[in-house]
Amino acid sequence: MVDPEVVRQLLIRNNNPLEQLSTREREVLALIAEGHSNSAIATSLVVSEAASGKHVGNILAKLDLPVTDDTNRRVLAVLTYLRAGAAGSGG
Repeated sequence: MVDPEVVRQLLIRNNNPLEQLSTREREVLALIAEGHSNSAIATSLVVSEAASGKHVGNILAKLDLPVTDDTNRRVLAVLTYLRAGAAGSGG
């Protein structure tokens, strides 16, 4: 028998897609959510623009966002970020 509270906590953790991201990737995603370009992210984090682009690519891949002509994956990533934050804050 497993404590129901333990199961609930595991399910909450497994439902947060941001858990897959590294700390740096979460920082980059927060900057994307603020509307920053890859160049501005690179300047803010004092990394190369190539490194910033690599982080963005990793975020999009880890969040398993679809590549289609009808969607903007950066916007989908921000929506995922906002939803995870709202779920994490209890609302």
